[in-house]
Amino acid sequence: KQTKKAKTKNITSMLTEDRVFQPPKDFAKTAHIKSMAQYKKMYAESIKSPDKFWGKLAKEELQWIKPWTKTLQWKAPNAKWFVGGQINVSANCLDRFLDTPTANKAALIWEGELAEDGKPGEERVYTYKQLHREVCKFANVLKNIGIKKGDRVVIYLPMIPEAAVAMLGCARIGAVHSVVFGGFSAQSVADRAKDSQAKLLITSDGGYRRGKVVALKKGADEALEIKDTDGSRVAKSIEKMIVVNRTGQDVPMKKGRDVWYHEEMAKASSKCPPAKIGSEDPLFILYTSGSTGKPKGVLHSTAGYLLGAKMTSKYIFDLHETDVFWCTADIGWVTGHSYVVYGPLANGATSVMFEGAPNYPEPDRFWRIVEKYGVTVLYTAPTAIRTFMKWGVEWVKKHDLSSLRLLGSVGEPINPEAWMWYYQNIGGKRCPIVDTWWQTETGAIMISPLPAVTPMKPGSATLPFFGILPEVVDEAGKAVPKNSGGKLVVRKPWPSMLRGIWGDPKRFQDTYWAEVPGSYFTGDGCRTDKQGYFWIMGRIDDVLNVAGHRIGTAEVESALVSHPSVAEAAVVGRNDPVKGQALVAFITVKSSVTASPELRQILRNHVGKEIGPVAKPDDIRFAEALPKTRSGKIMRRLLKQVASGEDISGDITTLEDRNVL
Repeated sequence: KQTKKAKTKNITSMLTEDRVFQPPKDFAKTAHIKSMAQYKKMYAESIKSPDKFWGKLAKEELQWIKPWTKTLQWKAPNAKWFVGGQINVSANCLDRFLDTPTANKAALIWEGELAEDGKPGEERVYTYKQLHREVCKFANVLKNIGIKKGDRVVIYLPMIPEAAVAMLGCARIGAVHSVVFGGFSAQSVADRAKDSQAKLLITSDGGYRRGKVVALKKGADEALEIKDTDGSRVAKSIEKMIVVNRTGQDVPMKKGRDVWYHEEMAKASSKCPPAKIGSEDPLFILYTSGSTGKPKGVLHSTAGYLLGAKMTSKYIFDLHETDVFWCTADIGWVTGHSYVVYGPLANGATSVMFEGAPNYPEPDRFWRIVEKYGVTVLYTAPTAIRTFMKWGVEWVKKHDLSSLRLLGSVGEPINPEAWMWYYQNIGGKRCPIVDTWWQTETGAIMISPLPAVTPMKPGSATLPFFGILPEVVDEAGKAVPKNSGGKLVVRKPWPSMLRGIWGDPKRFQDTYWAEVPGSYFTGDGCRTDKQGYFWIMGRIDDVLNVAGHRIGTAEVESALVSHPSVAEAAVVGRNDPVKGQALVAFITVKSSVTASPELRQILRNHVGKEIGPVAKPDDIRFAEALPKTRSGKIMRRLLKQVASGEDISGDITTLEDRNVL
């Protein structure tokens, strides 16, 4: 059957399609969505009458300063939601809980990489009332140094509570924040400041990473001195810099420009009424890499984004005020925006923030934190899960993970073997897994199981969230049959969708709306199975044409990792004079396995058996580790250069370990 499948034009792995895991029977007792019938009814309403569906949720779930006059105004590619309404994101995350028992429960639990004595585990806890006080004070700091509604603010900080305070402080006065991941270079900071014309840069003296200080102030200073082609400074729009004292190192402070965070906070009032912010006013700009040219400044507005972040948190993670929610992402990425800060806080949950690495000082750091704080919901990336598999289950067994009731996966398609390991060893076969698909541009999760009701298939993101109408289409934009690969598009607007690319409406149109006119083009390859479940195949660029056969690299990776010798795999393409493209696999083996020419052939044959002969990698290269960003994503761009025999080029400032190359 597999061989026959391999002869078709679209290679699709059927390995796990019939392997179904039912949600825990008792989960529905307290769940927000209790049955598949309820999901189907709500989903049908959200597609048939999106105005009515989202209008009802917005009224019930959010606190408004002024009601809206029109729920949706849509003319592709431009959407406006809750037109005429006024709201404040900060107030919806904090103020609304001040007169309730939630005021005195933990809003943020933060664990730093190091304590003052050099041992792991500095910690701070902020209740909702305390976090509200900090945010109000910082909002006044912003106003005191001249930041007004609509001004752009660059946040370049490690994973410390001040980062969340800065975001919420900006939201409180209507300033537009643009968070730059702390692993990015000075050039990246300068480019983003220039593109957004930011007036303020918020940074720290440094942060900790595996016991060493990462000097952020130094990078910030360099960013402000980089020269443009005309000789002027690239980031000349920056007028002030606020510096958080995180590591205590001695850093230069430029008089008239640089101020200390703690000194400004000491002078600021703790009373700051939330500003009246229009529904469609910008909330943040987040830059995401483009396939060509400079990074894209993805723009998200206020009310629609907040509703998307809140409702996906509530329904997909089944979030309750009693939950301790840990999204392991850095807030420099959209996952951190939506599921470390805005989503959990809007639901009155407790959100965990962690500054360090999962294997410092030892590979059980994540499980130590889960046990220490009684984490109930864990949301992490497949790359991290595969790394935990490589380190071995003995690190997991050292800790009591019984507090966990739900697991999540984010960032890339999860291969079935990693799903199974996660399910068995971290969730103890009792926790549903929500395998979520979404993007920086979508603002919130788009396709995912609902934990109490959706039968789970390892490797599938399953079914669309409310209001989301995805479809798999061919080159002409027409729907393809079940089990045929194609392009994933979204047919209808949704509240948390991006509102544009900052300062570049043409690029917005060309990037997302020109491929399939009238529909949002995700850039991902996908297929649906006979039950209508969505299987993300990775970026279209990662669906290769090998001798006329379309092969998703994610499926080949899944086949490789299903072999007991393999810890992690990344598959890329290189040009081939005969087949057009050839498959190159980079493999790390488990600690008990020795790489050998014999194993190379065994793995090639294994892929042939699992998918079909045409999917056998042309080349398998063994490596000690794969090149990853500090957030854990494999840098496939670099692997493509290695596979093609090219010199490494492009920005590698986010690379965790350059020795890997």
